[in-house]
Amino acid sequence: MFIQIETTPNPSTQKFIPGREVLVSGAMEFSDADAANASPIAARLFAIEGVSSVFLGSDFVSVTKAEAKDWAHLKPLILGAIMDHFQSGESILNEGTEQSSHAEHDGPDGEIVDQIKSLLDTRVRPAVAQDGGDIVFHGFERGVVFLHMKGACAGCPSSTMTLKMGIENLLRHYIPEVTEVRAVA
Repeated sequence: MFIQIETTPNPSTQKFIPGREVLVSGAMEFSDADAANASPIAARLFAIEGVSSVFLGSDFVSVTKAEAKDWAHLKPLILGAIMDHFQSGESILNEGTEQSSHAEHDGPDGEIVDQIKSLLDTRVRPAVAQDGGDIVFHGFERGVVFLHMKGACAGCPSSTMTLKMGIENLLRHYIPEVTEVRAVA
């Protein structure tokens, strides 16, 4: 099994591409070992000292390391854990685990929210997945779109630029009701 490694704009996150499907659809983020219990592969990765976050995409696994740890030490351990998982035949997610998606939105702005989600799904999410992350809709209120950044996007030095110059400009261009985009934790 050959696993390709790509750097991301976030120096603390690397993208591991196993050459096979990871998730059928959607994405999952695990920010601690307790949450990782929902995924055998995430649990394996959190068993490695220095792993601080795991993000699963359609065909990749993004791993974020603790600040004090060095990639030269962690990469072989991460590669081994990913390879062991796929060779074991275990599932990626435990049965009944809900995958993350856009937040539901009840209110008078339903049509606007549908447009926002559509643009995110078709224009934004595929691009940020290339960098090992994801961005999902969290809410819309008084012209402000709230987005949750995941994987390599969370904590990335260029995330503010991506949010303001990229996503905000795109949404404002197509949806005049959008005045601003903000990240939420």
